[in-house]
Amino acid sequence: MTAPLLSLRGIFKHYGPVHALDGVDFDLFPGEIVGLVGDNGAGKSTLIKVMSGAVVPDGGAILFEGKPVVLRSPQDARAIGIETVYQDLAVVPWLDVEANLFLGREMTGNRWWNRWFLDKRAMRREAAHHIASLQVGLKSVRQPVGLLSGGQRQSVAVARAISWGRKVVIMDEPTAALGVRESRGVLDLIKRVKERGLAVVLISHNLPHVFEVTDRIFVLRQGTEAGTLVTGETHVTDVVSLITGVKVSAAVA
Repeated sequence: MTAPLLSLRGIFKHYGPVHALDGVDFDLFPGEIVGLVGDNGAGKSTLIKVMSGAVVPDGGAILFEGKPVVLRSPQDARAIGIETVYQDLAVVPWLDVEANLFLGREMTGNRWWNRWFLDKRAMRREAAHHIASLQVGLKSVRQPVGLLSGGQRQSVAVARAISWGRKVVIMDEPTAALGVRESRGVLDLIKRVKERGLAVVLISHNLPHVFEVTDRIFVLRQGTEAGTLVTGETHVTDVVSLITGVKVSAAVA
């Protein structure tokens, strides 16, 4: 493998007596998808919040493209090319698709007389291009997001992250609460993200989904790394054993 794109070394995060992360090392290589799995309370959410700048660790180091970085806010992470799709999506239902794609990064005119006005035509054009290139099945980017299905809303959130994430996209439970058909669409979208050369960190409790799209699986248990497995060289029972700390036989699974 090449050098890691994103590295976390000895990451600690304590909330009073609770050790959410206790000396975690994590590597993400260019163009790969890593599944981040673990039981509830294992530290998964805290770890991705550290990666995305939403939480500042109490100790340890973060390296991006081999250089130390300090991520004190999501804006710091975005500045170096890291985007995050949280489980609650953070879409605005009464705004249309194009407005959600450019939320907080709206395009304005490039002349002195119109630089204070939104360039809706340019945003519509760019939004339509992104949606079409990712093969998201939407009739129009002018549809209010609140009228879309759960899978379509998830696709809009993912498309926004891909549009702005130049290097890394972090996805928190992207298929949670979706039906089979909608989950299939989101999984196919994740694969297309990889085809674009972006690296992906995928949190999911759905192990079949994790096995379908990831290259490696990183298992957290009680705030520490329980193990890292190459997806194509392991079995779901190996992952379950690491998550629970109890040996599970293939016959039982």
